[in-house]
Amino acid sequence: MLDRRLHLHLAGWLGQWPAGPGLYVVGSHRRARPAWDGRLRPAVAVTAGASTVLSVAPDRVAAVRELARRPGGPPLAALPAAVGRPGWATHDDVFRWSVEPAPLPDVGEWTPPTAAGLPSWLRLFDRPVLVVRDARGRYLSGVGIKRHDAYGHELAVGTVPAARGRGLARRLVAQAARRVLDEGAVPTYLHDVANTASARVAVAAGFPDRGWRSCGVYPP
Repeated sequence: MLDRRLHLHLAGWLGQWPAGPGLYVVGSHRRARPAWDGRLRPAVAVTAGASTVLSVAPDRVAAVRELARRPGGPPLAALPAAVGRPGWATHDDVFRWSVEPAPLPDVGEWTPPTAAGLPSWLRLFDRPVLVVRDARGRYLSGVGIKRHDAYGHELAVGTVPAARGRGLARRLVAQAARRVLDEGAVPTYLHDVANTASARVAVAAGFPDRGWRSCGVYPP
């Protein structure tokens, strides 16, 4: 059975969940409003089994449904123009979640995203981020939490090349996931389908691949 928090997150984030077999194009005002980082996400889709819900702004539903009627469904490369954002990027991700993170030991400390020495991507967050530093205080690895809504919080992790292979990322992801669950939400984890390193981190942290996918359009 699908976790209730994940159900509520997907219903609110996309505008509808679940759906029957096939592709469902739905309108959501969230696609016309800034996301967690202040930037638009004009198209977001989640696929579970034979069902896909594709969420776009209400004024783009007709155009995207017309595109969806083509044989084979809407090509991902055509989505930016269909939602009024030609030239924007697309993503094709594995969509994971966990209600039982791996029992790995904590490794990071929560720190303000404005703290010295953090990479620019962690500064996008408006709440504390989870960070590992070396003995000299230099950043090694970190996790930020994208709080999409009250029920679904997406984890993002990054490690400097010199610190990879030590298991820092998986421990940080598991540690952050426990915090998300304590806050009453379900942690999600998305990564490019070709990113095998992120896939290994996810599995080790307790985020199995259930065959779910996510795609969409985001700023270049």
